[in-house]
Amino acid sequence: MNIRFSLLATAAASAVLAGSAAHAAPAKKHHVTHKGSAGASNRALIDEVESLKAEVQDLKEQIGIQSSAQANTQEQVSTTQAQVQAVQAQVQAAPPVTPEEVNTKIASAIDKEHHNDKFYFKGITITPGGFLELAGIYRDRFQGDDIASSFNVPFPSQSRASHAEEGRFSARQSRVSFLAQGKPNAHTTAAMYGEFDFQGGAQTSNSNQSNSYVPRIRNLYGTIDWDNGDSGVHFLAGQNWSLLTLQSKGITPRAEVTPPQIDAQYVPGFAWARQPGVRIAADFMNHQLWVALSAENPQTTFGGTGVPGTITSAILGNGSTAAGGNQVNPTGSFQQFYNGVGSSLSLNHVPDFIGKVAYETNVAGHQLHIEGFGIYRTFSEHLDATGVVAGSNRNTHSWGYGGSVNVQIVPKMLDAQFSYIGGRGIGRYGSAGLPDTTFDKEGNIHPLKEFMMLAGATLHATPKLDVYAFAGEEQERRQLYDAGSAGLGVATLLNTNCQVEGGATCAGNTRRIRQLTGGFWEKFYQGPFGRAQVGLQYSYTQRELFRDVNGLEPQAHNSMAFVSFRYYPF
Repeated sequence: MNIRFSLLATAAASAVLAGSAAHAAPAKKHHVTHKGSAGASNRALIDEVESLKAEVQDLKEQIGIQSSAQANTQEQVSTTQAQVQAVQAQVQAAPPVTPEEVNTKIASAIDKEHHNDKFYFKGITITPGGFLELAGIYRDRFQGDDIASSFNVPFPSQSRASHAEEGRFSARQSRVSFLAQGKPNAHTTAAMYGEFDFQGGAQTSNSNQSNSYVPRIRNLYGTIDWDNGDSGVHFLAGQNWSLLTLQSKGITPRAEVTPPQIDAQYVPGFAWARQPGVRIAADFMNHQLWVALSAENPQTTFGGTGVPGTITSAILGNGSTAAGGNQVNPTGSFQQFYNGVGSSLSLNHVPDFIGKVAYETNVAGHQLHIEGFGIYRTFSEHLDATGVVAGSNRNTHSWGYGGSVNVQIVPKMLDAQFSYIGGRGIGRYGSAGLPDTTFDKEGNIHPLKEFMMLAGATLHATPKLDVYAFAGEEQERRQLYDAGSAGLGVATLLNTNCQVEGGATCAGNTRRIRQLTGGFWEKFYQGPFGRAQVGLQYSYTQRELFRDVNGLEPQAHNSMAFVSFRYYPF
């Protein structure tokens, strides 16, 4: 552009000088023959000069604009350099950021972008959960149970109502939950989880009009997890599923494998409890091998017959009105902050201790989870009976052991599970709720020997349809004292009239409870507004008494059907 400007300026100057020379030449006295042609030529030259002047002026203006733009650009460069220097100073002053922290922040941003079903508050992620349920219940023998079955099927002699059927609706299994999680640093996760349903029953709760059943705690606990890459340490405190409950992923909360049926008491043979306690767990070998130990809330259940009235009274939690005053299950003013109606606190002062080892791997595409556990329990009583030092306390110890297997027989299509637990004093951990202990005539407490088994499979027939079938059993061994006149399964307790309505002779103890059950869940809607599903379950339960001296070993059975409509909004 500068070269062009120079050439134009030179041409303009030459033209001006030529014009000036022409005007300065002296006029000749002779006749001019081409006066018109010369005038036209001068006019054209002047016009060309004016055009060149205008173009020169335009070039000057463009040069001015470019100079201004260059000044602005230089100012922007200076500002950017200052900002870069400020950021560099901040980076140098800030602590170093590890690659793990960068990955954590990226993962958190992605999670916020793709999971809008969560809430975020001061760095904490809150995930709501739960479902609304309307369930229908049918039993061909009246038991007076709601959505949770007792499995203690009545004999006609024990309850005239056992000849009647029962059917009702219930919304009490509806559930609400929340999970709050935060990461103090890249290797630590802290969480709190709460889960509640409406199967609590206050003294004013009834089904007459208000159906005012109250919320209750299912689970409420806090956790801290320390992740070291291929290993970790995990701490839990609060009310949660017992450590002996089967799990599907390591030994982690919210990974418990419960039978998928509608009945809220699950299946006989399923070992579980939800109770307060503390747990410490660790994993190794890239999270394949897990070990854990827990201390959980103790409670004792009692059974057996053929003992004196003082002991029977103690089992019922009423102390004694006879000379003795045995105490194993006190009630009354001792439980002023508990619901003393129908619930008793046994005399316990040592937690139940449970240890578990779990291992999981993948075998030719089949996910396999194996676990084994042991339990140690202490039962306590206060003795004041004949032949025992007045005011003495006694502790009796017991143990149990078991294991479970959860395997994908056909990946993503067919899952199967099997569990077994055996030992002494383990009754209350089974769904059927058989007793932990019995007594001899002197009032000494004895843990009962028992085993429980559960086997089942779930077929994921389609992405929306699951079909399942389970079989479970809980059985106690006859345990007698004082020449067979006391304990569990006393043979002189006759079963003559168990099948006779209102029959007076049906006194045997329960020996075994078992069940076959099956059903399905159909997810008929799953989309941006949550999930809706319908389920149907049928179960056949059998209760069997110990054989009496006449060889009678009566059985009672109950057929039950459940239907459930559930909506999961989250």
